[in-house]
Amino acid sequence: MTKSEQQYEFSEFSGEFIDDDVIVILRIYRPADTNLDWVLEVFDQEGNTTIWDNTFDTDRDAFQEFLATVQRDGIRSFVDAPVQRLH
Repeated sequence: MTKSEQQYEFSEFSGEFIDDDVIVILRIYRPADTNLDWVLEVFDQEGNTTIWDNTFDTDRDAFQEFLATVQRDGIRSFVDAPVQRLH
């Protein structure tokens, strides 16, 4: 199976997130039918993406990291510095 054919399992924490009048799409996912770690990715309204280099043991851990980033850096950090990789 090629990467483009890969199926993914999305966490229930995935979806639209709004803060300070900024909307981002939060995606927390892993390959379907696996117990692999979760990937954390955020898209802004322009389609730019921020993806964490590290993966997470649980989808809850990934969501907590997203919330911590928003609290520390603000939601606008995803819009002001798009296309970035975080650790």
